This record gives sequence, structure tokens and C-alpha cells, in this order.
Amino acid sequence: MTPRSTAPGYHAHCLFRPRSLVLVADPGQPEAAVLAANIAAGGFEGRAYAVGMPVPGLLPSESVEALPEAPDLAVLCLPPAVLEPAMAALAGRGCFAAIVPGPGPDLAGISARTGVRALGQGSFGLCIPAIGLNASLSHIQPAAGRLALVTQSAALARAVIDWAAAEKLGFSHVVGIGGNATLGFAASLDWLARDAGTGAVLLDLRRVRNRRAFVSAARATARTRPVMAIRAGGRSGDASGLADAVMEAALRRAGVLRVSGLEDLLSAAETLARVRLRPGVREARVAIVTNGIGLGHLAADALVAGGGCLAELRPESLAAFRLLLPPGWVAGNPLSLGPAAGPRLAEAAAMLAGLPEVDAVLALHAPAPGEAPPEAADAAAEAMIAAARTGPGRAAPILVGWAGQATAGRQRRRMAEAGLAVFATPEAAARGALHLAADRRNRAAAAELPSREVLELAPDRAAVRRILAEARAARRLTLTAAEALGVLAAYGIPTVPGRHAAGPAEAADAAAMLGFPVVLKVLSPDIPHKSDVGGVVTNLVSPGAVRTAAEAMLARIRVARPGTQIEGLLVQRQAARALELRLRLGEDAMFGPWIGFGQGGTAADIAADEAHDLPPLNLALADQLIGRSRTARLLSGFRDHRPADRAAVAEALVRLSQIAVDFPEVAGLTVNPLFADAQGVLAVDAKLALRPIGEAGELAIPPYPAELERPFRTRSGDALTIRPIRPEDAAALGEAFRRLDPEDVRRRFFSPLRELSPALTARLTQIDYDREMAFIGCDETGAIRGVARLIRDPVGPAAEFAVIVEPAMKGQGLGLHLMERLFAWGRATGVTEVAGQVLADNRPMLAFVRSLGFSLQRSPEEEDVMEARLPL
Repeated sequence: MTPRSTAPGYHAHCLFRPRSLVLVADPGQPEAAVLAANIAAGGFEGRAYAVGMPVPGLLPSESVEALPEAPDLAVLCLPPAVLEPAMAALAGRGCFAAIVPGPGPDLAGISARTGVRALGQGSFGLCIPAIGLNASLSHIQPAAGRLALVTQSAALARAVIDWAAAEKLGFSHVVGIGGNATLGFAASLDWLARDAGTGAVLLDLRRVRNRRAFVSAARATARTRPVMAIRAGGRSGDASGLADAVMEAALRRAGVLRVSGLEDLLSAAETLARVRLRPGVREARVAIVTNGIGLGHLAADALVAGGGCLAELRPESLAAFRLLLPPGWVAGNPLSLGPAAGPRLAEAAAMLAGLPEVDAVLALHAPAPGEAPPEAADAAAEAMIAAARTGPGRAAPILVGWAGQATAGRQRRRMAEAGLAVFATPEAAARGALHLAADRRNRAAAAELPSREVLELAPDRAAVRRILAEARAARRLTLTAAEALGVLAAYGIPTVPGRHAAGPAEAADAAAMLGFPVVLKVLSPDIPHKSDVGGVVTNLVSPGAVRTAAEAMLARIRVARPGTQIEGLLVQRQAARALELRLRLGEDAMFGPWIGFGQGGTAADIAADEAHDLPPLNLALADQLIGRSRTARLLSGFRDHRPADRAAVAEALVRLSQIAVDFPEVAGLTVNPLFADAQGVLAVDAKLALRPIGEAGELAIPPYPAELERPFRTRSGDALTIRPIRPEDAAALGEAFRRLDPEDVRRRFFSPLRELSPALTARLTQIDYDREMAFIGCDETGAIRGVARLIRDPVGPAAEFAVIVEPAMKGQGLGLHLMERLFAWGRATGVTEVAGQVLADNRPMLAFVRSLGFSLQRSPEEEDVMEARLPL
């Protein structure tokens, strides 16, 4: 465990694991009495002080300055006018972590001026039941457990805490970030990602202040535990649903399960806080067993409607259930045992959980005549508790739907106390199974290992800069269609040949040069959809036809829209008809640039078939984006639609994504239609809008830093390339690991690993380039010969290093060069100290770090570990 830092300034452990706290309160503030009572009643295991009001159970102090020690955490329940002096006094006393439950209009500014970071304004507070901390506005004391809640809403926090108390679920943390002014989602998730006591995380998202930090921290947390999120007000604030769709895309990239509302959030928490799918399961095959076929059919309908999968039970599996069935009944899925099932329901659930073709079991129970004595129904419930507890990790999880209230409510409470995922309706139980599958699918997709294939791009960035500069010189933020197509062509997206024409005569000449047939289009910044005013004419086969069509088009527009600015005409070679697609780049207020894919053509907006993701994309992510749209089925061919080249569409998406990476001044870019057929893709029309001068889009996910690639020559003359690691290096990293000496592996990983697991490989190759860097040395075949890694502290200027080279490269200067590259990157990103742990018996590494200037001392926690530190 990392030792607690004593350096001045904010440290996460002071907020999330405080050993002392102070309540600084004005008794006239409406929150003061609740906070004081909750802190006193929580049984905080540290030292607690009170300033400004007497609180029984808290040690009194006349002022912050008079406190006998610097508290780790301060709870400030004060009028806004005295908030800054109080925070300045805390900083002077050495306290830099605070909670502000009331108003704090300039909390971000106060924090910047004093150095005190705070949850708030309007924070619900902080509960850490394991240490007896309840510095919150809760109406009841939350129980200790493994569920964490990070919320901006105090009302939602109280609702979840109240529900959890009834369901016998406890919390590792309840964090109210309120206005999210200085400490918000990212800081909370960074802590929870490393907290062994947290098993699942619930998020109430309203406003993400730092999109990059949030996505990075959410992804780190979701690697090791389920994370679920809701967003209140998303659709009411944007009826189009686009903002919601982009948020869902961001959460998907992070491996977070998006749920639709409070009921869904509680259902997901009930499930994911209690049960897990077996390792390796991604699409859960569900078996249903019930004492009433009606319940079974309701659950099956809900499961199928939600996109779930009913398990196909093998004949030999079904045969095993014949002894449990009433005479003449047929086994199937759902499997109904009849109302007299009693404890046999649990026996059948346990049998289903052991079948290899079953990934999850729904056990559904309705009150039955034979269970009228409470003891009989209790026996069925106790049998279900025993069945659900058998073989965790080896058997499929059992989710229980125990319908009814008058007689069933008590049994549900008993099963909840025993740790079962238990629901009041069959539909709710089915929803739990769907959440299990969706969580596993999301987290697996976020950590999916792509193939080695990398789309090597060589765009003509200079040409794009010229096009954009010409538009700005003309004081335009909107490019013409010809200019937008020119940008696409510079990035290797095939475009239809075309020429700009000033008027009808020039259009006829342009058509003659291009060859027939041609398409004629009006160019006007005032006409967003050319087809609305007859601004597109196709199948023109002669210069005369082009001239006549141009004259008629311009006359038509002058009548329909007088005063419209006409910038000319675009003449294009007419492409053969193909599947019409639409590709888009846009901007979301919360998560920044997004990319969309779906049906194209004039009906694209009506069809509402668009899947979304965030740039940057690689080929694997682009293919997944295509697969989430309904149009994906047409790419494979359907009726009169011939198959199209899906790989070419994925390439076009990657190239479009790279435009967002390279030119953050692009505010929006639409390609519609993009024709797709068996020969590839062809961009026919495009629109591109620029941001005002000085504005730039910020990606929520940092792109691959290709500019850091450098050549290197070893002492023996071998040529290597030193570059940042990327997801496509997963296979090469596994091969490099297998070439390592087992002793080197033990020294690097502090464990005798035989193979890199897929999860660890994903963690090592799919990195956040803002907070982590891994430089690899590759030969001309792409084989990795050495790796050095630097991981920054999320909230501080320190970073942890690791380095390893394969046996054949020892003594060649590769390790030294990789470390020097890491140091340069660290200095450029604000790292002031590099630290690492080295096994005490690893003499070569100890000598190596000494030669680099590291100081060494034995770890106070682990006798066989040395801590190495180097100021940069």
C-alpha cells in the first residue's frame, strides 16, 4: 500500500480516508444541525473537532487556528461571505481537503486562491461507513458494504441510501460532488479504482467538468468492477437525443453501463453488487425456472424484448429434470415445476446453474396454496438461499424473482439479507439478467484486444491547411462542397471528381471536361439542404442540358428564396448508384467531438439511424461503430442491396476521425452521401464548418502521440524504433513476454507470471496518453524488444516507473534510452518526481537505477522491497 504523503497540499487520502476532521459551522445555516448530528452519531474512528458551534461528541475548538492538529478533512457549513477566509485559515493550518454542503458561488476561484480543494458547492457530503464517517445530509446512517455512489443530487443520494437499507446493501463510499467545482467525478473514481473495499460504483451524471479526466478515471475503475451511470435531464435538455447518445458512447468507451433512470439504476445495483457472470462469459444465456408458467413467460418476454438470450437446453440436460416435474409435464425453457414445487424450485435452479450451456438462472416464485403456512414458504426461500450460495465462480449466478407482497415480502427481505439478488417481479429479474450481460459486454468491449492491423495514414495536411486558410481569408466559417471534398481527398477518402463553376456557361464547360453524365449542385451557405429547393439535378448528358438545368435552377431559387447568397455551381461526374451512408463529426457540450455513422441520403434525418462514438478511432472501433447501426445489415447485402465493402467504410471512419485529431478547429463535418459498394466507397457531397479563430475542440480521449516516434541504434548497431505503445501492439507484447527470462518476469511483476492475461494485456496496451506513457523499442519486424512505462499520479506531480528489456537486448543501451525518453516526457507533462519499487534481491535493477541517480531506501511496508526515487 502506498504510504500517506505528508507533503503540503491536497492529498486524496485526506478526503477519502481521513484520520481527523473538523466541522466549521454557523449554527444559523440550515444544514448545520443535520451535519453535526450525523458526524456525531456516525462513530467516526478518528478525531473530530467542532468550530463555531457546540456539538456533543466532537471536541470543541475556538477557531481553526486553535486546533491542536492539522485536520485531514474540513466540513464547512458557512455563509458564502465567510467561506474564503475559512478556507484560507484551513490552508494556513495545513488542511487542504473540504466539503461545502451549502452555497459557494465562487468555490473554484476560492479553491485556486487558497489551495483547498472541495466537494461542492451544494454537496450532499461524504459517507465512509467502514470508518464511521457520516459527514452528509443523509436522513439515516448508511450501512457498510461494497457499493459506492458518486452523485450530484442530494435527493437521489437519500433515495438510494433508503433503498439500500431496505435491500440490505451497504456502501464503501457515498460521495456528493454537488456543483463539481474542484473535486468531482474524476477525483472520486481515481480513488475508487484503487479501493479494494469497493465492489460496484453508481454514478449520477449531470455535468462533467473535465471530460478527459472523467473518461480516463471511469475506464480505470470499470476495468476491475462494474460501474453504472444515469443522467437526469439529458432528454429534456435535448429533445433530439443526440447529447444522450454521445454520453452513452463515451460511457461505452470507458466500459460503464448506462442505465435509463432511477428504477434501472437500482435494479442494476441490486444485481451487479451481488452476483457476477462466470469468467469468459460475454453474452449471457439465461435459463428460467418457475413454479408458475405465467411468471416464466413474462420473464422470457422481457428478456427477449431487451435483447437477451434464452439458453437452448440440450436434450440430455432436459432429461435430468423429468423427476422434478409433475406427471405429464414437458421440460423446456422456461421450465415450470408447478405450484407445489416448494424447495424443488431451488433444487432445479441449482441444477440449471451447473449446466455448461447456461450462464445465468432466473428462479421465479409465486405464492402457492401449499405454502400458506409461513414455515412452508420460508423453507422454499431458505432452500433458494442455499442454492444461490453454491459454487460461486463455478456455477452460473441465480437471480430470484419472488412475486407478491403480503406473504412474499418477508421472504424477499430474508433473501436480501443473505446476499441474494432478489426482485419483486419477473420482469425486474429479467432486467437484472440483462444488466449482467450488458455490463460484461461493455467492459469486455472496452478492453477488447484489436488485431495487429494499423491503418497507416499519410494525409496531405498542408493541402488541408491551405483550404482552411483560404476560407478564413474570405471570412467564411463554412466551406464550399468542393472545398470540403478536397479535405476528405487529402485524407485518402475517395471523392467524386468535380469542378466549381461561376455560372451556367462555366458549368457546361466544366461538364464537358469531366465527361458525362454529370450532376449539378448549387453552392450557397444559405441553403443547408440543396434538395429542398431543387438545388440538385442528376443525369445531365450534354453541355446544353447542363446549361439549361443551371439557368432553371438559379431562377427557381431566386423565386423560392429571394436574397439567397449564391456562391456558384458544382459540377460532378455522376457516380453509379450504391448504398448511401452518412458520416458525421460533431461537437457535444459535455464530451466534445463525436463521430456518427448511419443511413445516408435525403431521408437520413427521418430514418434516425445513427450510431455514435468518440474519436480517435482505430479499425476495430470503427467496425464496432458500424455494427451498432441498423444500416450494418445492408452492408452485408439484403434483397436488392448488393454487399458492400465494410472494411472500406471502416477505413473512411478512421480517416474522418483523424481529421478531428489533426484539425481541432473543425467544428463539424458531414459526408452525405458516401456511396458504398463492393468496390469501396466514394464521397459525393460534404459540408465542413470551422470554429471561430482561437477556438479548438478537445477530444475526451487523447489520441495516439505519433509525433513521439524516434529511431534508435543499439550499441551493436541494430536499428530500432522507439514509439509509444498502442492497442494494436497486444499480440506483439504477448510474444515479447514469452521471450523474457522467468526471473526477469518475477522481478518486474513481483510474481512468477507464466502468461499475460487478456485483461492485463489490455491494461498495458490501452493507455491514457495524458496520464501514462509506455515507450517500446521495436525492430523492423514489429517485435517488441523492450518497454519502459511511467504512470502519473492523477492528482499530484509524481509518477511511477517500470522498465524491462528482453535478454538479447541487455547491455545494448536500450533500457537507458527508454528511461531517458520517459524522463523527457515526464518533464514535459509536469512530473517532478519519479518513483518505483524494486525487489531487494534484484541487484541488476538496483545498480541500473543507482546509475540513473535514483536514491534507494527499504520500503516501510514490505521488507523485501526497495523504494527508488528521482527528482526530475
